[in-house]
Amino acid sequence: MPTAIVTGSDSGIGRATAVELARRGFDVGITWHADEAGAQRTAEEVRTTGRRAEVRRLDLSVPARGGALVDDLAEALGGVDVLVNNSGTGTQTPALEIELQEWQHVIDVDLTGAFAAAQAAARRMVDQGRGGRIVNVTSVHEHIPLEGSAPYSASKGGLGMLTKVLALELARHGITVNSVAPGEIATPMTGAEDEDPRMIERPAIPAGRPGDAREVAALIGHLCSAEAAYITGSSLVIDGGLMLMAAQQDRQAP
Repeated sequence: MPTAIVTGSDSGIGRATAVELARRGFDVGITWHADEAGAQRTAEEVRTTGRRAEVRRLDLSVPARGGALVDDLAEALGGVDVLVNNSGTGTQTPALEIELQEWQHVIDVDLTGAFAAAQAAARRMVDQGRGGRIVNVTSVHEHIPLEGSAPYSASKGGLGMLTKVLALELARHGITVNSVAPGEIATPMTGAEDEDPRMIERPAIPAGRPGDAREVAALIGHLCSAEAAYITGSSLVIDGGLMLMAAQQDRQAP
């Protein structure tokens, strides 16, 4: 059976992605940092599809744990065909006020830990000899800045460029590497996990609403499919048109 590891899959985009991949026939490795009960709920959903689920705790404040976790789950699952780097954290501290310790924590979790996980997964995929898929969940802030989020924006931009480098190096092994850059999605991070995003008005977004985690999961699922074998080194923005509005605030009404 094909196998997938989805970090940060105790809720939100990670949970939706784990379930989506299970529906596509993958046994799934699930990780959590603070919400073990949420991870167990994800595992239950995965198992209802008839697929296996393995659950582990992952703390990327020590980035090397990302690689060790991939190796552990790959051994338990019998290999790794897909890695989705979804774990992340952020800050709202202005750049002039942030302490280096806070900066480093965000970089460790969002960028260095993701690299360690991708490196370990890619090494195994190369040894397995059957290709693979790596998807890095970034943000629209891979592409546009966010005031008060210097380390978050820097890490997501860095992860986007890392995606391209890995895609270039791993293509010869049949491994694709892409990033998915969500805008506002109804998840615990935005305080709207239990709300129907179609009932939330967002006039500043052309689509008029936040996204649903399952919409992001569907895109990730496609990137992990055989049909997406020719997509690599790309950043796929899924934001309801939010980034299209970057220059609109100065537009004068006729």
